[in-house]
Amino acid sequence: MTTWFILSLILMGSIKLIVTCLPTSVADSFFSKFELHPKLNEATVTVTIDGKPLEGEDKIQVVNHFNEAIFLEQYDFPPTNSGTPLVIDTKRGKNDVRFFVYRYNDRVDVFKQYKKKVVAYRLRSNNLQKPSMVFNLQN
Repeated sequence: MTTWFILSLILMGSIKLIVTCLPTSVADSFFSKFELHPKLNEATVTVTIDGKPLEGEDKIQVVNHFNEAIFLEQYDFPPTNSGTPLVIDTKRGKNDVRFFVYRYNDRVDVFKQYKKKVVAYRLRSNNLQKPSMVFNLQN
């Protein structure tokens, strides 16, 4: 009885030590699976606006601005949309993920569609909110 208690105590202590001392790269990869606003890679992303794909420098700019945006809040129910969305398609693991980005003067609304779920959240990005950015993307 005492032997089993000592062995289980040693086993639980070693498990606790391993879990609390994970390397940063392992912890980051684990937590990145649950991120609401993930960082996107330009190589695996397709960006379209009004059905027209963006290529080259415009695409890289949009992805970088999206990655640098600050997460503000998540919505229970998506607000009403106006305007033409910026559509970003990417792959996360085995799943296809689609982001609908609606730009306004004071915020950016994002609808993330993956599997059969839709999640809405709001971002702050001065570069995506600029009227000049909207003009450049629609030309």
